[in-house]
Amino acid sequence: MSIGVRQLTVLREFKPFGLTAEEQDGKPAADVSEKYAYFLFGSEVTRERDDLLPIDSDFSSTGSPFDCGDQELFIRGNRIIWSKGFEVHKRYSSSNNIVTACWCRMDAFPDALLCVLEINNLSVYYVSGEVICIPLPYTITNIWPTPFGLLLQKSTDEHRSVKTSSSIVYARDTGRAPKDYRSRRYTANQHNYLEPIVKEVGASLSSHLILKHPMGELQATYIEERGKLTVMKDYEERTIWTSDVIPLMTSYNKDRLQHSVWLVEAADNCNNVDAGTLTEQSPSDFCPQKFSLRRIWQGKCSQFAASKVFFATDSDGVPIICFLLQEQKLLSVRLQIDEGGDGVSIDVRPLMIWSIPAISAATVTVTRPRVKVGRLTFMDIIVLDCEGSLLLYTGDQCLCKYILPVGVGSGPIPVDDNSSRLSNLSYGIKIVGIDDAVEGRFNITLNSGRMSEHAVMQIFRCTLHCSPSSSLANDCLMAMAEGLHSSSYSHFLRVLWGSGFSASSQNNESNVESQWESFLSTVHRIIDLHQSSRHSFPKIPSTSWDFLISSKFHTSYGKQVPNSCISVVNVSGCRDSLSAAVHVPDKRSPEVIYYRQLSSEMLDSLHALYENLKLNNLRKQDLWKLVVLLCKIAASLGEASYVDYYVRDFPCVLSDIYFFQRTVTQRAPPSLFHWLETCLRRGCHLADLNYLPSLIFKGNSNALCWARKVVCFYSLLLGAERNGKKLSTGVYYDIAKGTAQTPEELTVLAMVAERFGHPQLDLLPVGVSLPLHHALDKCRDSPPSDWPAAAYVLVGREDLAMASLKPFNQQENIQNNVNLTSFSPAYRLHLRPVTVPSFVSENTRVGITKVEDADATKSVEDGMEHIFNSNTQLRFGRDLRLNEVRRLLCSARPVAIQTPASPTATDQDFQQVNLDPNLRSISELKSWPEFHNGVAAGLKLAPFQGKMSRTWILYNKPQEPNFSHAGLLLALGLHEHLRVLMISDVYRYLAQEHDITTCALLLGLSASSRGTMDPAISKILLVHIPARHPSNFPELELPTVLQSAALMGIGLLYEGSAHPLTTKILLGEIGRRSGGDNVLEREGYAVAAGCALGLVALGRGSDAFSFMDASIDQLFQYIGSKGVNSEKSFHIGPSSDDQSRSIGQMLEGTHINVDVTAPGATIALALIFLKTESEVVASRLHIPTSHFELQYLRPDFIMLRIIARSLIMWSRICPSKGWVDSLVPAVVNVGIVRLTNETNDNDEFDRQALVQAYVNIVTGACISIGLKYAGTRNGDAQELLYNYAIYFLSEIKYVSHSSKTDLPKGLLHHVDRGTLEISLHLVILSLCVVMAGSGHLQTFRLLRYLRSRSSVDGHMSYGIQMGISLAIGFLFLGGGVRTFSTRDSAVAALLIALYPRLPTGPNDNRCHLQAFRHLYVIAAESRWLQTVDVDTGLPVYSSLEVTVLETDQFSETSYSEVTPCILPERSTLKNVRVCGPRYWPQVIDFLHEGKSWLNYAVKSYPLNGGLLYVKRKVGFCSYVDDPIGCQSLLSRAMHKVFDKPSLNNSSSRFRDECKPGSNKVGQLVGTFSADPSLIAFAEVCCESSWNNGDDNFQEFCSQVIFECVSNDRPALLPIYLSLYTTIASMWEQVKDGRIVFHDLSFLQSLKLALAYNEALKSGKLSTTRGGGIIQSTFLESIKKHVEGILSSSSGLRDCLIKYMNLENWPHNLSGFHEQEAIPFFWYLQWYSLPPPHVVKEAAQKIRARVPSSSSMLPLLRLLLPNTHIKAISQIDELLLSSGSK
Repeated sequence: MSIGVRQLTVLREFKPFGLTAEEQDGKPAADVSEKYAYFLFGSEVTRERDDLLPIDSDFSSTGSPFDCGDQELFIRGNRIIWSKGFEVHKRYSSSNNIVTACWCRMDAFPDALLCVLEINNLSVYYVSGEVICIPLPYTITNIWPTPFGLLLQKSTDEHRSVKTSSSIVYARDTGRAPKDYRSRRYTANQHNYLEPIVKEVGASLSSHLILKHPMGELQATYIEERGKLTVMKDYEERTIWTSDVIPLMTSYNKDRLQHSVWLVEAADNCNNVDAGTLTEQSPSDFCPQKFSLRRIWQGKCSQFAASKVFFATDSDGVPIICFLLQEQKLLSVRLQIDEGGDGVSIDVRPLMIWSIPAISAATVTVTRPRVKVGRLTFMDIIVLDCEGSLLLYTGDQCLCKYILPVGVGSGPIPVDDNSSRLSNLSYGIKIVGIDDAVEGRFNITLNSGRMSEHAVMQIFRCTLHCSPSSSLANDCLMAMAEGLHSSSYSHFLRVLWGSGFSASSQNNESNVESQWESFLSTVHRIIDLHQSSRHSFPKIPSTSWDFLISSKFHTSYGKQVPNSCISVVNVSGCRDSLSAAVHVPDKRSPEVIYYRQLSSEMLDSLHALYENLKLNNLRKQDLWKLVVLLCKIAASLGEASYVDYYVRDFPCVLSDIYFFQRTVTQRAPPSLFHWLETCLRRGCHLADLNYLPSLIFKGNSNALCWARKVVCFYSLLLGAERNGKKLSTGVYYDIAKGTAQTPEELTVLAMVAERFGHPQLDLLPVGVSLPLHHALDKCRDSPPSDWPAAAYVLVGREDLAMASLKPFNQQENIQNNVNLTSFSPAYRLHLRPVTVPSFVSENTRVGITKVEDADATKSVEDGMEHIFNSNTQLRFGRDLRLNEVRRLLCSARPVAIQTPASPTATDQDFQQVNLDPNLRSISELKSWPEFHNGVAAGLKLAPFQGKMSRTWILYNKPQEPNFSHAGLLLALGLHEHLRVLMISDVYRYLAQEHDITTCALLLGLSASSRGTMDPAISKILLVHIPARHPSNFPELELPTVLQSAALMGIGLLYEGSAHPLTTKILLGEIGRRSGGDNVLEREGYAVAAGCALGLVALGRGSDAFSFMDASIDQLFQYIGSKGVNSEKSFHIGPSSDDQSRSIGQMLEGTHINVDVTAPGATIALALIFLKTESEVVASRLHIPTSHFELQYLRPDFIMLRIIARSLIMWSRICPSKGWVDSLVPAVVNVGIVRLTNETNDNDEFDRQALVQAYVNIVTGACISIGLKYAGTRNGDAQELLYNYAIYFLSEIKYVSHSSKTDLPKGLLHHVDRGTLEISLHLVILSLCVVMAGSGHLQTFRLLRYLRSRSSVDGHMSYGIQMGISLAIGFLFLGGGVRTFSTRDSAVAALLIALYPRLPTGPNDNRCHLQAFRHLYVIAAESRWLQTVDVDTGLPVYSSLEVTVLETDQFSETSYSEVTPCILPERSTLKNVRVCGPRYWPQVIDFLHEGKSWLNYAVKSYPLNGGLLYVKRKVGFCSYVDDPIGCQSLLSRAMHKVFDKPSLNNSSSRFRDECKPGSNKVGQLVGTFSADPSLIAFAEVCCESSWNNGDDNFQEFCSQVIFECVSNDRPALLPIYLSLYTTIASMWEQVKDGRIVFHDLSFLQSLKLALAYNEALKSGKLSTTRGGGIIQSTFLESIKKHVEGILSSSSGLRDCLIKYMNLENWPHNLSGFHEQEAIPFFWYLQWYSLPPPHVVKEAAQKIRARVPSSSSMLPLLRLLLPNTHIKAISQIDELLLSSGSK
């Protein structure tokens, strides 16, 4: 058979767009000093893994080949230009000349990565522009993409040029010196310039390397030989091609002159590696996955390497690898690819080899552009043969020949390049090459053919129009390709393409029609060939009628009016062929038998497609065209059952059917609707699989993909068993990951895996979609917690979808979650898109509504603007507490200080006003406040910015150091952002020699690396501790402030490690004597050393020291405990370090100065034995029990001992006055009672000691309570601490207080006021620690009162003011978002921050470094929970039920909260449940992990980010709009129910509000639902102009919208309307005679809806919310209406009589009037009457055993089980009447 000839479409003369971009950038076109290279690729190369074709597009959507233009990667020098179409997309530049580049996908990244090979390194570019630069330890010649990563080819001969099919721009110049590369950045905080680390020796031996991850190591490749893996060392195997889809590699061995195909496999079994090939490898080297190469084919077919290698597809769909050899032939190797059950493993085997002549070739996608063959796209081959002709091949079958248009290559391309003239090539023009093929586009290279050395070479971009533009023709071809035998389909394809199929057309619409016409004519030719022994083609019209029927006017008219009962097929030709088929010869030729078999296969394939299209509401037009063709094929084969089936669906096709010869055996046509109905009525186990098309059982079927999915969903829903990848119904299925306990849940997961969302549900017929909607509604209430986000979106739980996404791993979200909007209903696409906050700061940005402080000065920015947002307004919006907080803490405006008004006052007089009398100048007053202000600014900034970049920190570094920037550094360090700094950056900061900046930097670096024991930071810290310097180290004069900060930094750096040497050093530093003149801050140094020691051994108890007894005794020596051995106590010899240092002014003996060492040692003991319940240690922290001991021990030491004892005996801390009283010794209690009773006592000193001891004991107990219940908002602790605060305040100054206490009075008479003030504020701080983040109003009022006091009211020092401000900050921590934790590190940080020695002035660091006050940040964590409406994105109130785990003190408890709120600690939290009637319920369970909430990156944390998305039920208002629930839809609809006798008046009440002109219904529905479809429907349904006065329809609309809104099922609104309008249209057609329905698929849909109702009643489907999603009474009324319509139709009995008695059906029915015929076909379809021959066979069987006068009704019921009883009764009557005659 000769092939067809067609004209090639030339798009333009080709020029790399990179050259054009360079010209636009100003680069001279004549600059050709540098070579360039380019390659073209399609959009799928860089498309994300999950960014696939539209979901369930049914592969019918067509698009022009110009829709997605070519993309180009242009390389010149060190520059890369990535362009899309005719615009530059991105530009990349490198520091070196580029050798080659390729796109590669790696497992960890959803996007393709651009891998660029340079001379000495490999650069990996992300699509976003970020880059990782990897120095290469070896000489690499080329790189190749594979599914596992990047394959690198090593070279042994550095001067050898390598020739491959890849473009290499620059040869490797290994002789030149390497350049000084500058390190670039990967993301924001990591270096991307990696060291060339190669741990395994095999990589140095292997000739091929694999890079699996940009941040990973280069791994060796191995060869599998005799079951062992040996390192691939064959450098002569030069890679010439790899596949990034299938793990295949091709190579050429020059010595052996052979090509090889290798399968790349991941070898997990490390024991198979031959140990003899590796040297000195440790076991850890075998942990990474190893990659092996297995040779699957080799052949000595050429003396040179193939110039091209590519994938293609054979005619039967088998993948092939094509080698373009220089011997002018294309060698193809067929492959059998078997994918493993896990979806990862794969096996490839060669099958056979064939070749065709070719000078050049390329793979194109033409004949089947949307067909997938496994992982590959179906690809054809465009070949340039030896004669210079372009041939299109599918496999080894040549389809057609392409020729160039006239004038191409000799001048400008003609404008009319769609000329119908086809000619040979212009004289002297010859095609010499084919390159750069992308989809159906490629470049051809032409030469002028001139006999000269300078022949002109031209490159043109051409296209082969993808076949076909007609979606129906494309679907038919796909169905035939899958259903026909490969040889039959190849023959059909040759006939089709030889007839001019898919020829180009200027008009796309006409091109679609012409392609369908070409397809029809090809099928008609096949029909003609099997009807006669000779080739019969359509005859020349012999009559005027035949001429009219065959005219183009008739064809065009039939297309425009497809439902006019006139076929679009050439009737005359068909009539001749069909009539000729009556006289079939007895002896048929083999050719006739072959074409008849081909026609039978076409009928089966196209009928399967017909069933598939019936399930798509948008394919009605195509369905009509296809049914006409199917009728012709079925009639030519004599398949009367098929013809009867098609006529029942489309009665209008009767006019195109003529008499035909029926076959003896009739096949029942498969019917998807019948199978679905049987499944619903009887179950899928009893449904006959013969009703399913055989093509649906193919797993890789693209033609029936839509139908297969529906059958799969029904099978799972109705209890089909799963056997591997197949169901018991025989269809393949796929299930998404997740728990499924019920069939409905399985169905939902299957819909997710098949990407079948609400848009696809809307395309299904109403009856088909009902059970699937039922499954979604069933799972909506409480879906499993481990479902993917798409499943939650599918069931309408967008709130759960948001919770399932990982807010701190956007990359993982993209990789593991498909496009969620594709699962959402179309009417919800306007709503807020599904996005995930990238960090916790976006809590305040969701639905943010900025609220300004009316009292604040607009011109002054105080840094507190961020606390005024919609979230805080929900929580604190009912009062002005936030405004008051802003006013009290405002530090942006200067504070006015009242001074003496005397004009003669001097500076010395003003000096007395300063809060610190030790200040040398007024400027020093601002130093530490500026530092604290800088910390506040940094703490505000740090949480909101995620990870800070090194560039940002260095960019904001001031030229001159200052206190504010020092505070900023400390804040960044506390939030662990200083990790990004390099050692050189730290050195630059230290070189400034600014003490406070250095102090902040040391603390910040330690806090950033807390617990890591980083040696580099450790060295920096130890340098700032002169006591630890060696004797020969130069003496450094370092301020005690720096030394204290360095000690605390060591404690933070080694936190929890119990490092022996560090503990020993810190232990010695507590008692170290002063070595300089500044001895005032020695106590602070000792406290810092004690705190550091406690942090290093935090909570370790007896395990803290290897030399336990001596260390503990030494600590008790430091605190002056009387329990220490007398021989060791109070004496310490001078150390060698002390002797080598100069002695300061203060002379100390050999005894320990307990006043200096006791505080630090006490804190150290408290932290070391924290929560250990060690009674031994607690008892040694002795509290004075006699008057002598009270006079001996300082009162503030008593407080520290109380705190230490309480922290050690953690479980005994109780928030009760009884526990506090139990801590007071008896001697103190007795003394206080005597004071209260005013008993005379002559010992004045005893009285003061007793009171001071009592005050400090109570204060220490309150601090202990605050530490244990930090952030818990415990009511008992709050009440107790508040009462003690009021008690101390009343002792200072009388304040009215309602509660009565029995606490002692008159303390101020026996103790100084300063002691009471300090105790008061320490208790206040403890109270605010307990209520941290709560904004407790009662506590805040107390703080405001204390803040407002002046020096006249009390002893107002700098420390007291700082304590008040700190307490206010704690109370509103993080703007009410954060609170404190009680984990060990948090308690330690709070204890250090709350150290009970407040500074006396701004520069007072004598006892405690002020910078340590900010360590509370370590204890802070975000337990804030804000509920956000997932539809509107606005914060809302919601009721929660919080369940707390059982502890030693209380049982498992549940309590209610209203969001926004702060949750309990994670260690005590069991679950959180959204409750209440207004929002859909959900339960969040918590795993018991002893981790902090601050670790946001942990994936298992359900509430990371502090957001909980909730979904409001339709019919309810939010709590903001309706606090008490009186405006709900049900409440308004039933407003007058109690005045009515029946509840049915609820809908009438609703209709009264919705009467025309009232405009109430739109407002009412809009109040409770944001769905625009509901709102639009509510507004339109009440317009009388639209209803045309149809009150029934208006009433129905009111009832439906009430039903959908009240039950929160808006998706059912179109279903109700469709069912209602269907019945109304049927009545209209019966009454008026106007044809409304041209097909009968609506009846099949109605039958499925009734079957769904029966399935609910019979228990086949479980009910949801007490019933089905559609009211059962409504469906029953639908059934009665249809039966009433059929009973009212006239002429049905006469039609039935003729139908049953006809011998030549349906010939004699063609004369029936349409108004009679169409209702009759309704009758046949509704009652499922079988074809006449089935009824006749049943009657013959019955009459053989039953007398003709008896009724055959029971037996007919048995033989016709699918037929309705009414139809069987009528058949029985007809049979009886015919028998009586």
